[in-house]
Amino acid sequence: MEASATAAKPVLRVAAICGSIRKGSWHRGLIRAAAEVCEESIPGLRIDDVDVADLPMLNTDLETDGGRGFPPAVEAFRARVRDADCFLFASPEYNYSITSPLKNALDWASRGVNLWADKPGAIVCAGANFGGGRSSYHLRQVGVFLDIHFINKPELFVWAFYEPDKYFDGDGNLIHAETRERLKQVLLALQAFTLRLQKKD
Repeated sequence: MEASATAAKPVLRVAAICGSIRKGSWHRGLIRAAAEVCEESIPGLRIDDVDVADLPMLNTDLETDGGRGFPPAVEAFRARVRDADCFLFASPEYNYSITSPLKNALDWASRGVNLWADKPGAIVCAGANFGGGRSSYHLRQVGVFLDIHFINKPELFVWAFYEPDKYFDGDGNLIHAETRERLKQVLLALQAFTLRLQKKD
């Protein structure tokens, strides 16, 4: 059998970033569900849950070596962004926009060398009557400057605010089968788009 026929499909590393630092966050639950979906049925994707809770607020006084050095927590975060093939953002909507922890993370990894640039991304969110959609679209706007290439479809807005028990358990774990399938479709689209951009397919 030819080597090309037996070659393993590349495993893509997805840096998954939750915009909420609350312990029982639905968005943390969406990331956990994404990791489970990949383990169960998308062997070509691996979720790296990147916690942003320990990042200091952006302050250029904390930079060293002419803006090329950063505090240890920032250096560790930037390394995981650098090593990622693509990104999955899961974030609530605060005041029609993205959360401060997420914006802070985006800013830190763009300092000096912009580590987001030219990589694909996907967004999932949960909320009220728009399911967090306004934050999603604001994140897309920020991504224009950061050169993140977001998939356009499918979108995943979970209308969980009025019926939270239908979608998530008390610990924030996703329990809604249809939403889990929609999440899988987002991940498959992210995988296909990433491989296309990397020309590995």
